[in-house]
Amino acid sequence: MKKLVILILALLNFTGCKAQVKKMFGERPNILWIMIEDWGYELSCYGAKGVHTPNIDRLASEGIRFTHSMCTSPVSSPSRSAMMTGFQQIYIGAGQHRTDGPGFVKKELPYGIKPIPHLLEEAGYYTCILDNKTDCNFTTEKPLFIGKDWSRRKEGQPFYAQVSFNGTHRTFERVAKVKPSFGSPYMAGRDTINPVDIKAVDVPPYYPDLPFTRRDIALGMEAVQNVDREIGKLLKRLDDEGLTKNTLVFFIGDNGYCMPRGKQFLYDEGMEVPIIARWPGYITPNQVSDNMVMAIDICATILDAAGINPGYELHGKNLFGSEVEKRKYVFASRDKMDLTFDAMRAIRSKEFKLIQNLMPERPYCQYNQYKEASYPILALLNMMNLKGELTPAQAKFMAKSKPEIELYDLLRDPFELKNLADNPAYSSIKKELLSKLMEWRKSVNDPGVSEEFRKGGWPSTYPTRSLEEWTEIVGKWEKWLFSNPEDKAAYPDFWKLSIPFGQVKKL
Repeated sequence: MKKLVILILALLNFTGCKAQVKKMFGERPNILWIMIEDWGYELSCYGAKGVHTPNIDRLASEGIRFTHSMCTSPVSSPSRSAMMTGFQQIYIGAGQHRTDGPGFVKKELPYGIKPIPHLLEEAGYYTCILDNKTDCNFTTEKPLFIGKDWSRRKEGQPFYAQVSFNGTHRTFERVAKVKPSFGSPYMAGRDTINPVDIKAVDVPPYYPDLPFTRRDIALGMEAVQNVDREIGKLLKRLDDEGLTKNTLVFFIGDNGYCMPRGKQFLYDEGMEVPIIARWPGYITPNQVSDNMVMAIDICATILDAAGINPGYELHGKNLFGSEVEKRKYVFASRDKMDLTFDAMRAIRSKEFKLIQNLMPERPYCQYNQYKEASYPILALLNMMNLKGELTPAQAKFMAKSKPEIELYDLLRDPFELKNLADNPAYSSIKKELLSKLMEWRKSVNDPGVSEEFRKGGWPSTYPTRSLEEWTEIVGKWEKWLFSNPEDKAAYPDFWKLSIPFGQVKKL
């Protein structure tokens, strides 16, 4: 670690020209950015039970693993927009996920900001994307990447390659053979391997501990094991081509875990993403860092390693620099998700999390087509809530409105179940965190919530379905969860019936 810090800090004193970088490192590093979709710390190297991810574990053992690593938005397109620029998504006008609506117009990047592939291309890198998914909420005059594979670069030319593995995106794939996703050769012909025993998984207290729940959690772990094998093929290619030694590899999730309270929300299940980095000779193996880091820090780290000065200061900072080592807080935001309108802001330290709900009048589980068509446990929670069968911890997420402020003591309450916002013993902590959050919101030009936005989107009436409808849906999910993995017909086609009462329309 010390060796890398010294090298990076020394590099920052250079202007970034090719000759100086060559003198420093011998040659500029290749860069491989591996993205896994909708996944958090549910990996064996992070201590998750019941799952086996040896190839991701190998990366961690050969490099550094971060244990307080967060995305800046708990859904793909805003998070990826931030990661591709090194700036908070609100600041660059990319905070709204999908579809047109109040406050969302896809534009070019402001303030002269350039996406990282363009900066690398200008510095002589061959940039390529091994799949077809960029998913950015901004436009560019030219394509983000030059090509589709680093094999097409010129002799001696360094490359920057990015690839996303979507096997962990809902719906989890249970079939024995599937066709390639997004055109990536690493996703072809995957098999279902290492079935996960439902008795081996952990069930957090905000879910009912039932075989139904355990099977859905295990299903996701089987999906990530398939992705792990695909990542193994990619790492083997680096080995086979003699590229491992001079390739800086990042492994990262685009946003948090695709479960209720995870993706689309600012609890840790939605904010935590794995970040692992490997660079033989520069990153000491078998390191674990508890520094507070954000996904946008990867952008600054890559530019520093490549000796590139973009001409402006990024929101993200070098993962191995002093600013990150001294960082006390990270920040995140959530805005429109599809046509589900809501707005939340969060500040997190190692000890505490404060969430500011800008639209507290809306329920956590207001209608969202994607989630109601994809999340078995969400259906179970809704059914059991209408029956009055949930514990208070489980029913909290099913409330018809939200508190304006949520404050959690993460050391005593890691599942974020006891809101301390009105506890006098925590008043000074609440005041400090809220003050820091408001400073941050001002610094990123946060527009907040307009009255037009507040009234927009799908209706927020809750519950979204009747008990009879939810019970029927749970029955269909149960049939699929415990079906033969090769039975594609067992999967319920909820996209055809996902409009509650047949009346949900854009307002």
